[in-house]
Amino acid sequence: MFPIGDDNSDRTITPYVNYAIIGVNILVFALFQGFGGNDTFTYAFSLVPRAVTTGVDISGVQLVHDSLGHVGRIVLYQSPVSVYFNFLTSMFMHGGFAHIAGNMLFLWIFGDNIEDRLGHVKYVIFYLLCGVIAGLSHVFATGVFATSEASLLVPSLGASGAISGVLGAYILLHPKRRVTVILFRFLTDVPAYVAIGIWFAFQLISGLGMLGGGSQQGGVAYAAHIGGFLAGLILIKFFDPGKRQTEYYHP
Repeated sequence: MFPIGDDNSDRTITPYVNYAIIGVNILVFALFQGFGGNDTFTYAFSLVPRAVTTGVDISGVQLVHDSLGHVGRIVLYQSPVSVYFNFLTSMFMHGGFAHIAGNMLFLWIFGDNIEDRLGHVKYVIFYLLCGVIAGLSHVFATGVFATSEASLLVPSLGASGAISGVLGAYILLHPKRRVTVILFRFLTDVPAYVAIGIWFAFQLISGLGMLGGGSQQGGVAYAAHIGGFLAGLILIKFFDPGKRQTEYYHP
């Protein structure tokens, strides 16, 4: 199931902030990351769990050993800013075309409705806060569950954690809103709680299945997704404390 759109018939404002966030992500990926080819910039501004937990910037070639005794190399580059500032910078970078395309599509579909509900200023604060909490979740899970030193040195980047927070807010505010998805090569509409609920279930199952390896597997930081989603569910109650209108699903 892959979402490609939703019902925006009741949107009352133009989501300038959401457009700007998408634009900044694309700009950083194209100009500063060199479409994924500039490792020096990308690694310097990514989130490295060990750097966060020790407060010490880590650079150069790092020799690591896995549980089987194999030796590997991870090359890290010095960050020109505090390692803690990378909680922000890392959420505006991506590892490749598929990574940024998927993230920006989800943000395009679901972010505008949250901005419409919160307003421009509250939305950008909400988005950034969810991203930071997602990063903290990744660092915490990696530190607690990692079984090899390599996991602590793998850089993490991407807007997925912040966007997961948007999804958490969306499923609470608009649980029955129609979301257009591709399902078994067919286009169909499902309520948001189905589309987002299946996505979250996948994140949860995948995350629980690889806790022994840290918080990241196959290049995906599942703990960041789960932490961001839960942050969105909780924070939206403070950012939008008003009475919520009941929505009905019309297939």
